[in-house]
Amino acid sequence: MGSGRNVAVFGAYGHTGRFVVAELRERGYVPLAIGRDQDKLLALAQTQPGLETRQASVDDPASLDRALNGATAVINCAGPFATTAAPLVEAALRAGIPYVDVAAEIEANVDTFAHFAERARAADTVVVPAMAFYGGLGDLLVTTAMGDWTAADEAHIAYSLSSWHPTAGTLASGTVSGQRRGGRRVRYTGGRLEYHDDALPTLEWPFPAPLGPQRVIGEFTMADVVTIPSHLAIPDVRTYMAAKAAADLSAADASALTAVDERGRSAQTFVVDVLVRSGGAERRAVASGQDIYAISAPLAVEAVDRIFTGRTRTTGVASAGAVFDVPDFLHALSSHLSLHVPLDTRG
Repeated sequence: MGSGRNVAVFGAYGHTGRFVVAELRERGYVPLAIGRDQDKLLALAQTQPGLETRQASVDDPASLDRALNGATAVINCAGPFATTAAPLVEAALRAGIPYVDVAAEIEANVDTFAHFAERARAADTVVVPAMAFYGGLGDLLVTTAMGDWTAADEAHIAYSLSSWHPTAGTLASGTVSGQRRGGRRVRYTGGRLEYHDDALPTLEWPFPAPLGPQRVIGEFTMADVVTIPSHLAIPDVRTYMAAKAAADLSAADASALTAVDERGRSAQTFVVDVLVRSGGAERRAVASGQDIYAISAPLAVEAVDRIFTGRTRTTGVASAGAVFDVPDFLHALSSHLSLHVPLDTRG
């Protein structure tokens, strides 16, 4: 396999990183496993015959440059992204290769857009943050639901997870995000992020059949509030989380992740229900599938494949909905997601 198929995966031995490595191999790419812990890299290599490993640390730019040598793209799967994203983007820019990450951290994604947009555009390369279940998938669904609308008043993204057993990386990233915002909560309203101390409301969300109405936590704000407004004229973006899943998160036990199939996916199922309003009209898009961590792998790898094959609409820092042909991208995920888009519900 030629070097033009080499894709570096930083954090390859992590939970999501392992899914990404497997997805790359399945699609004919050659993953280069990169991480900070040499022992974990060697353990991963023992389970993946022929896998090349390279040790590197975000606080050692030279090690990152060596690790990316010969790579034609890098996928960053290592949180907290407040620590890893900027050094990896810098290294990708030095190497002249595209960068994709699976960051769910709101502040880290804001930083990527703010600090690297001009430099990535000047380098004629693509940086795609939050190309994962949180941030990327919601953006794709909202963009699809918008259809021919050029603006909307509100976008609502409701998440129903059958359970949520977060990885250690998710917990660490959440801790860093909480510290960065001083323990405050965040919402996107009036065209900007607002930080507040208000209690989160609980309400009922009308998920489509067969799921039906569920209790959700309102303003359970996720990375969608960064990706969606980066390219769509929607001044209010709100996200919701099923109350049961939110309770699981607060009683988190990362050891509870258990594989139930040959892909290594857990039994967790999800539904993402998107509702966009403009005036008196509403449009809806729905996606469902299995395992929020596993689905991040085809999202990230499909992004890399489209960048490699020139199926992009822009350069610089861009979210999924801005850089890719969204209906076609979602169609490419049909073996991983059940999709119902777009649906006009009132107007």
